[in-house]
Amino acid sequence: MRDCLRIHPADNVAVALCPLPKGSQVIVDDDLAPVLLCADIPQGHKFALCDLSSQSNVVKYGYPIGHTTEDVPKGGLVDHTNLATNLAGTIDYSDIKLDNLTIEPIDEQGPTFMGYRRSDGQVGIRNEVWVVPTVGCVNGICRQIVERARAEIADLTGIDAINYFPHNYGCSQLSADHENTRSILRDIVLHPNAGAVLVVGLGCENNQPHDFEAFCGDYDRNRVRFMVCQEVEGDEVQTGVEHLRQLIRTAQTFRRQPVPLSALRVGLKCGGSDGFSGITANPLLGVFTDYLCIREGGTAILTEVPEMFGAETILMQRCVSDELLQQTIRLINDFKDYFTAHGEPIGENPSPGNKAGGISTLEEKSLGCTQKAGTAPVCGVLSYGERISGTGLHLLSAPGNDLVASTALAAAGCQMVLFTTGRGTPFSTFVPTLKVSTNSDLARRKPQWIDFDAGQLLSGIPMPQLLQQFAKLIIDVASGECKTLAETHGNAEIAIFKTGVTL
Repeated sequence: MRDCLRIHPADNVAVALCPLPKGSQVIVDDDLAPVLLCADIPQGHKFALCDLSSQSNVVKYGYPIGHTTEDVPKGGLVDHTNLATNLAGTIDYSDIKLDNLTIEPIDEQGPTFMGYRRSDGQVGIRNEVWVVPTVGCVNGICRQIVERARAEIADLTGIDAINYFPHNYGCSQLSADHENTRSILRDIVLHPNAGAVLVVGLGCENNQPHDFEAFCGDYDRNRVRFMVCQEVEGDEVQTGVEHLRQLIRTAQTFRRQPVPLSALRVGLKCGGSDGFSGITANPLLGVFTDYLCIREGGTAILTEVPEMFGAETILMQRCVSDELLQQTIRLINDFKDYFTAHGEPIGENPSPGNKAGGISTLEEKSLGCTQKAGTAPVCGVLSYGERISGTGLHLLSAPGNDLVASTALAAAGCQMVLFTTGRGTPFSTFVPTLKVSTNSDLARRKPQWIDFDAGQLLSGIPMPQLLQQFAKLIIDVASGECKTLAETHGNAEIAIFKTGVTL
């Protein structure tokens, strides 16, 4: 494996691919003389390829990722202690020119996966039974229903899992927060990965169960039932179990069948990123996104809007229409306004783990993050809680928080989330969440968390070969041939975005 990497010819920093001690002389590439390191450079971190005076732009991925706050000598460490963001407030982006990208129709029959076709035309990759609380007050009731059903119902043939999804909301919320809660819960109820759903309400909450039922629209009444605990005579837990008994029978009528890969919808997410995220795992998701969206006519959704700041123009140029460009501009600027309305700086994002892994500014993080979107045209922009109806690459309004963003991706209609990480995490949202490590050391240390090792790119495996392996794993997971590691551990959670007052 090489010692270091200059990602783009315009870069004035390189990335250490392994720990490089002070005094080492490293060969970056054929265009540069060897660089003598004047500091220890941890794995994943950056060092200067020339003398950088204070206030100089630092360039990585071919774009500025911030400016130096002090002089940095050639071979010196460049990190969060001497590099600051260039980000500020909203921008009008009036000079953006569209690339006029299009997606050509697909003529030939492509790969398929084994999915569950639902009555509304959606396709699921799991046949689970879910219990969804309308309000946090009934979380305990939902838990008891699920536990008792697992213990009492003997025949669970064809059921992948029985889960419930506790949350804190559904009452004492106003305006946008109330609508966010209702929208996400509706999206979960209507999600195709559920063969059947029991919605459990209390009765006195702001998210009134009967109003929420109407909000769900024209749902399949064979797959979805509602129960209001205050309206149940006697033991609401046992009543809930009897509802589940009937719903399980309904779910058991579904069978897997071949489905074109165009029906697959994946969410793109990264968390616990490091200096390798933009070199290995995120580019791997990018080439898969291009394969799925451009080649096979499928769908990918990119979110984490704050982690688009500094790289947003790359996405804007790929919008397929001026209308979508304007929606993308609003997506970015509305999130910047959200930051400033709370008195928070636009560029205050990299976490302690990010910084320890080699990411110093939000621009650097964003330029790595957005690589998950590949080069596909941007075909749509979704509001938080909005369900997707089209295909191709879409952008979704949601924050960077791992569980909030992943929940939003799943709620939008993704059957699985592809999650890259350089630091590692065990979580999963309510759909299969497939973890991709940016480095092989993480995959080795945490085999119980990591489903796929993108760090193999650094050991010489070419991207086309790795993409083939990765695509096969995704199709196998979608077809139920295997589960994600988080699924095998029973991890399935939700988190809902909150912005305002709690009564």
